[in-house]
Amino acid sequence: MLGFLKSDPKKKLQKAYEDKLAKALKAQRNGDLRTHGTLMEEAEKIYAEIRALEEKN
Repeated sequence: MLGFLKSDPKKKLQKAYEDKLAKALKAQRNGDLRTHGTLMEEAEKIYAEIRALEEKN
């Protein structure tokens, strides 16, 4: 009945993904390639979770 109050896990993951990409871009521009690589790897894991949710639905 109150389904509209449930949080959407896809939206939460999408926000986390976009934040990781923004941080990775900032690190790359600052010349910190090690941090950029780490953040991109984390972003790829989040993206895989998003794709898994999309395939499940």
